[in-house]
Amino acid sequence: MSVFNHEEFSGHEQVVFVSDQSSGLKAIIALHDTTLGIAAGGIRMRAYEDSEQALADVLRLSRGMTYKSALAGLPLGGGKTVVIGDPATAKTPELLEALGKAIDSLGGRYSAGEDVGMGDEDMEVIARQTSYVARGEAADTAPDTAKGVYLAMQTAVRNKLSRDTMAGVQVAIQGMGKVAFHLAELLVNDGAKVVATDIDQAVLDRAVTELGVETVSPEEITYLDVDVFAPCALGAILNNESIPQIQASIICGAANNQLAKPEHDQLLREHDILFMPDYAINAGGIISGACRFAGLDDATREAMLAKISTTSQQIIDLADEQNIGTQLAADQLAEQIITAAK
Repeated sequence: MSVFNHEEFSGHEQVVFVSDQSSGLKAIIALHDTTLGIAAGGIRMRAYEDSEQALADVLRLSRGMTYKSALAGLPLGGGKTVVIGDPATAKTPELLEALGKAIDSLGGRYSAGEDVGMGDEDMEVIARQTSYVARGEAADTAPDTAKGVYLAMQTAVRNKLSRDTMAGVQVAIQGMGKVAFHLAELLVNDGAKVVATDIDQAVLDRAVTELGVETVSPEEITYLDVDVFAPCALGAILNNESIPQIQASIICGAANNQLAKPEHDQLLREHDILFMPDYAINAGGIISGACRFAGLDDATREAMLAKISTTSQQIIDLADEQNIGTQLAADQLAEQIITAAK
């Protein structure tokens, strides 16, 4: 496996391969850029097909975290951890403690939080071996992540649909986890029409009972004739096959790495679909965690969340000005911030 020649390698400062035979831990920790501050990013556990898929994921996610923090105005760099294994069957206290030791060995260059496959109880176990982990109240960032996505969606709707409110806007949400549930709640409260799906029927039933959303099968959700498609599950769903079939005018969701390849950014533009880059709009989580960790008040946190609207508008304007994809526009804005800091 060649790291330096990998297509997702982007000048990463450090990539650590972790193996612990006694617990079965196999993980990769990637620190992308620490120009602005220590690397911060969540721990993701998935049953990856192979180590190559895991490496591609951690390289892309850590780079996204660098850009996310830069655009959010946070003094943080980007990092990420992926753990190879099914969280439902392979996760044990021994494995989590071994991961905690690995994170601690980095000496504070990386601070970890929750991501897919990790919950509050898991973070408590990891914290037995390291202090460089967000847990408790600081780990519950779903409401603020959802709020950031919602603010970006409002901006996209104003630009693409020329509508000043979300009332009557049709939104299809893929995945109904913590963040997506809060997003759906914001949408429903403002009069939007929400249809959702999830592979977990219990999660979907809760959304129907408490929010009154409509439901469809996971196979249908991507291609519904709606105003906004909100991917809130796993990434790489926007590709050569899916993009030509998407009927939504806007794609704006919380999932990371929604583009299968960088070139799909321009393909979305060619299909007249306004794509809101995921790392730019789902920054509410890291804003929330950073503010709580630093002891900043709610007013400061709300002001930083509100900046996501401004950043979203800057991305749209730059993409239109240069006739480029919005992901590339977001990359350029983030790189300008990092270069200025260097």
